[in-house]
Amino acid sequence: MPRVFRGFGPTSLLGVSFIVLVFAVSLLAPQKSQALPSYARQTGLGCGVCHTEFPQLTPFGRRFKIGGYTLRKPEEKRIDGTPGTPDWELPLSAQTIVSFTHTATDMNTVGSAPYLKPNNNLEFQSASLFYGGAITDHIGAYIQGTYNAQGFGPPAAHLFTWDNLDVRYANTTNIGGMPVVYGITANNNPTVQDPWNSTPAWGYPFVMSNLANTPGAKTLIDQGFAAQVLGAGVYTFINDHLYLEADVYQTLNPGTLNSLGVNPVNTQPINGGAPYFRAAYEQQWGKHILEIGTFGLFSETSLPMATPGAGTNRFTDIGFDSQYQYQGDGYWITVRGTYLHENQRLDASFANGLAANPNNTLNTFRAQAALTYGVDGKIVLTGGYFNTWGSSDTLLFANNRTFSPNSDGFTVEIAYQFFGKNNAPKIWPWFNTRVGVQYIAYNKFNGASTNFDNMGTNARDNNTLLVYLWSAF
Repeated sequence: MPRVFRGFGPTSLLGVSFIVLVFAVSLLAPQKSQALPSYARQTGLGCGVCHTEFPQLTPFGRRFKIGGYTLRKPEEKRIDGTPGTPDWELPLSAQTIVSFTHTATDMNTVGSAPYLKPNNNLEFQSASLFYGGAITDHIGAYIQGTYNAQGFGPPAAHLFTWDNLDVRYANTTNIGGMPVVYGITANNNPTVQDPWNSTPAWGYPFVMSNLANTPGAKTLIDQGFAAQVLGAGVYTFINDHLYLEADVYQTLNPGTLNSLGVNPVNTQPINGGAPYFRAAYEQQWGKHILEIGTFGLFSETSLPMATPGAGTNRFTDIGFDSQYQYQGDGYWITVRGTYLHENQRLDASFANGLAANPNNTLNTFRAQAALTYGVDGKIVLTGGYFNTWGSSDTLLFANNRTFSPNSDGFTVEIAYQFFGKNNAPKIWPWFNTRVGVQYIAYNKFNGASTNFDNMGTNARDNNTLLVYLWSAF
């Protein structure tokens, strides 16, 4: 498989991240997103210690991730009373998602898989294999490869893809009497390494239909580079309160992306490196936990088929997030909010007739509240609101009469998760399953409102009912 990268040499920070990636992936040879049973086996703890519901993290789960996924079971004493070595557990896990999708009006399934109907589709949506756990005392990994029912092609269907990747080195020290965690991360998606569920990669909804229409306009930091880039960075967690991180990302070349199962046609190649930053402050008092933070990405991209000398597009993405959690007796309450703002300087798109404006803005706001009730079997009730709005552009958004990216609506979900604080029955102690029913209702969709417009579209046509079964083992 060719591994050719653009814009950096073997001694640069991204070159080092590639070496770390090759090392981590090589560990898989002999042997989308999630609570890994391999972590539970490694630590000897039930999944509910790290997760209020998977994949949402508790304060303990966030510190496990910041610590590089390296926490192990306590050492066991030998017969003579001296410390022993904890058993090493195979750090492999798997998950499957089976889903049923119903939309308010029939979907366009022309050219899709032959088994798909215009509506009411039952589908084996995806299956993933994970390497998740400690590699050494200070190096750990979260590596995911996924089979997707809806791949891309031709000439041949690409159904297998690399997915989330986060390989870490973490260590601790003490500065001025304050405990400090510091580390290095190599990852493939800005925010996939983040320990809070208020940033895009691990944000709600945790499961979505891969068949229903979704709004088209998204900021680049909102999964725009997912699995298309490789980056490396440094981070620290100071006095169990302040988290700071800085990374740089570069796009993988088309041949490498194709080999990894990512459609290179949909990529926006980064010129040079794209810096990313993250700052967050978390405070705990009693059973209350509050986080307030900011994050951002600065990227300059080119158009693959642009006119020579047309220039580049520049994107400045800044996000603000907050998360509040309350741990009651047998329940969790979680409230999350995220705001994303993107400034777009579209020199290349404007010169090539793809944008009517040389400068645009795009904004997204999301908020959710969740109640997780129960200790082993958990009932999860979630409600959320989402809104995307920005500059009108007659070329970028020519498919709607308002020429705007505006979309907003509500999500409601009820789920039941088997097993939590403890593990599943002894016949398969690390098995975990969640079943859920989710409904998304749109007020606006790609500029269309709930009233029919003169192009015959209606936002409510895209309302989606999703029923899913999500299992990890």
